[in-house]
Amino acid sequence: MLPERAVTVVIPAYNEEGGIAAGLHAVEHALKSSGWKYEIIVVDDGSTDATAELASGHGAEVIRLGANRGYGAALKAGIARAKFHWVAIIDADGTYPAAALPELLEQTQSKDMVVGARIGNQVQDPLARRPAKWLLRKFAGFLTGEAIPDLNSGLRVIRKSRVEQFAGILPSGFSFTTTITLAMICCGYPVAYVPIDYSKRIGRSKIKPFHAVSFAFLILRTVMLFRPMRVLAPIATFVILAGLGILAVDLRAARVSLSAGIILLEGILIWCIALVSWRNARLRQSKR
Repeated sequence: MLPERAVTVVIPAYNEEGGIAAGLHAVEHALKSSGWKYEIIVVDDGSTDATAELASGHGAEVIRLGANRGYGAALKAGIARAKFHWVAIIDADGTYPAAALPELLEQTQSKDMVVGARIGNQVQDPLARRPAKWLLRKFAGFLTGEAIPDLNSGLRVIRKSRVEQFAGILPSGFSFTTTITLAMICCGYPVAYVPIDYSKRIGRSKIKPFHAVSFAFLILRTVMLFRPMRVLAPIATFVILAGLGILAVDLRAARVSLSAGIILLEGILIWCIALVSWRNARLRQSKR
């Protein structure tokens, strides 16, 4: 039988030879006195430097993907290999505090996922990214109906079974964490957020400014999958109200036009699509 207090730490790494040794040391130091049994898996995502060799030399289990398949693909490969029910993920670039892992793990007694939210006292996030991140968090919070302090933190602990449950929708790129966050919230699984600091990364970031647009569409698509009414109901209501407004103007002017009728029909059609989508979402969730 697997021990209850046991965790697999998965570290995706792509050309992180400058920080992988320090990262592994920090994880081991944090967990040795935590009371949790642990294993560490480093997923080498097609690195062209000495990342894999350094990780192996420090005693970690190393999975080599051969080619660069993406952040999410690396996480999925590591989580699939995990032998414990709880999985922690942390980046290899030294930005996330491994010292926070014991605190996150203690929250698992009542939660299915615990996220290290980058809202601590020392958060060194580039200023240029903050407006886009704020907008994305607000957008996701509006659609889910729940405040989300950190949408895509790379430090979190989650039940392995939950990752397996959503395996079919989890992408291979950077949006893995965003997707699992939204999926957990939309399905009503208990999620906790623990404030953490965030350091300046070692090496060059792989996330580019244009990724913000992709993240926005991802948020919309994921919420549509689980809570379509949150997206479609406001749109349908707005369209119907617009049609009624045009109809009122037409009646007041004692004229007849097709515009109001067409718009009203469009609004009703959107409502029908919303109801069918909602029913399908409920059926999918009832089968999980």
